[in-house]
Amino acid sequence: MEIKLFEEEIDDLVHLLTQNRWLYHTNSYLKEEAIRAAYAEGYYQNNRETHWILEDGDRVGVIFIHDINDTIPLFDIRLDANYRGKGYGVKALHWLQEYLFAERKKIRIEGYTRVDNIGMRKCFSKAGFVKEGYLRNAWENGDGTVTDSIVYGAIKDDWVVGKSTPIKIDEVPF
Repeated sequence: MEIKLFEEEIDDLVHLLTQNRWLYHTNSYLKEEAIRAAYAEGYYQNNRETHWILEDGDRVGVIFIHDINDTIPLFDIRLDANYRGKGYGVKALHWLQEYLFAERKKIRIEGYTRVDNIGMRKCFSKAGFVKEGYLRNAWENGDGTVTDSIVYGAIKDDWVVGKSTPIKIDEVPF
């Protein structure tokens, strides 16, 4: 697997995002016009980085790093349906930590997912992210429904020593 910075390959991005169903995202089906409009407005570059996930030169997914100028960025990983469940999510999360902690000198990375996205939750766990919070009715879906979500975090201090420190959520009972 290789990660490559997005360099205006808008047709490839449109293809990936419109040819897949994004069940665990706000909008399950993305429209070409919306993607092109967002691109024209600088969405994929303004305080963001977009990276391709490649396998033997094929674009198998994309990583959007939001708030790239902050010390604590957020991200979104989207994999082509043909490549889900094959370890690419875990590899992408490992790359994300290496890149953001070692190269970009970030102190923390946060990722959110719907509570029912078991595949992504497993990826977070396998990549050393810590489950830090359960957010009730926090994920608004495109169809008007609301779902609970989970927040996972990775911190540079843990990454440096190769182990996760436990959270202290129940240290104080309120």
